[in-house]
Amino acid sequence: MVGPAPSYKILPDMRRLLMTLCASLLLLLAVAPAALAYNDGRGFYGATNDKVVTNAGFILILFFPTFVLLMSLLQWRLEKRKDARKAAQKAHGGDARWRGGW
Repeated sequence: MVGPAPSYKILPDMRRLLMTLCASLLLLLAVAPAALAYNDGRGFYGATNDKVVTNAGFILILFFPTFVLLMSLLQWRLEKRKDARKAAQKAHGGDARWRGGW
């Protein structure tokens, strides 16, 4: 016997969470222009020129390929370790139940 279909009502706790998130988002949107206008919009670094922007671009150009290289090397080493462990377990005979013998 199947019971009645569940009602899909928002629980009071979920409603309170939703209202809190909406209020927080609205507050952040209201305060953002004042935060961006601080220090004439120059940000933390200060005034920028073409040289600063170009150097930041070069840093990004160097960072991403280096990051991909390092993560690929890490994955290669981890795969190598995994394969070595699998080979060692296979050479050892794996589970004792499957080694054979009487």
